[in-house]
Amino acid sequence: RPDGDPGTADAAALRAWLARDVLEVAPQLLGGLVTTTLPDGVVTVRLTEVEAYAGEDDPGSHAFRGRSLRNAVMFGPAGHLYVYRHMGLHHCANVVTGTDGRAAAVLLRAGEVVEGHDVARARRLRRGVVRTDLDLARGPARLADALGLHLDLYGVDLTDPSGPVRLVPGEAPADVRTGPRVGVGGEGGDAHRYPWRFWLPGDPHVSVYRAAPAPGSRARRR
Repeated sequence: RPDGDPGTADAAALRAWLARDVLEVAPQLLGGLVTTTLPDGVVTVRLTEVEAYAGEDDPGSHAFRGRSLRNAVMFGPAGHLYVYRHMGLHHCANVVTGTDGRAAAVLLRAGEVVEGHDVARARRLRRGVVRTDLDLARGPARLADALGLHLDLYGVDLTDPSGPVRLVPGEAPADVRTGPRVGVGGEGGDAHRYPWRFWLPGDPHVSVYRAAPAPGSRARRR
């Protein structure tokens, strides 16, 4: 963790920590905290599940075919937020990692709300049914809704302690499991080449795994 103390790491140290290979950063984000400070309140989520996407080297990535207006922030510098709309319905959020100029990001797949439960629940209820607190941030769209992440926050600096979205890495998790990414079809969904989903085993806030789309359907990219 930055400077050995993630709670007090300055912006430069945190950015340097994130400016590593996405496959190093992704599992080490587990247990970390993402906090949003927005007009309707403060919410903090502890990350329990993430997925790595390696840009132009990764057929499952939004940046596989190069830079565009949508994915430009993925090309760095590290430490910024990449938000996109999935299928025009839901927002999903990613932490940009790696070397400036080379696209890479970690999708925030699931987590546990540890602060601001009432605010998170109100946000989620505006989007749909909330059966239990386990569901508040279990899944990438639910996590983004609970934190209030949307396109207006695209590109925000996660290393800024006074910014609206703040990332604080936690202690290195003792046990991390890996497997295929959720819903990614085609070559990027190859479980042997891209076992790039990481989660905390046994944690009830991890999302339910769903296999890739059937052959012939459109592959989901990040």
